[in-house]
Amino acid sequence: TCFHPPSTNRLPQSVQRQKSSKMGKVHGSLARAGKVKAATPKVEPQEKKKNPKGRAYKRVLYTRRFVNVTMTGGKRKMNPNPGN
Repeated sequence: TCFHPPSTNRLPQSVQRQKSSKMGKVHGSLARAGKVKAATPKVEPQEKKKNPKGRAYKRVLYTRRFVNVTMTGGKRKMNPNPGN
């Protein structure tokens, strides 16, 4: 394996100083930050029934996986709504 000396900066100090001042801006100004979230209309979350906990949740998982089985090509479908 290759051995490197313990110093973390491998470039000379003159190059390091130039590097930070000469580099261009990469990700744009912060003036446009959050424009998509601000433009999205606010939708109130709908009420939904609470999920079962503990033993009851394990029962739901069992029925979902082994009782209501969707077989496709001899295999059980893991993702019911695959994104195309």
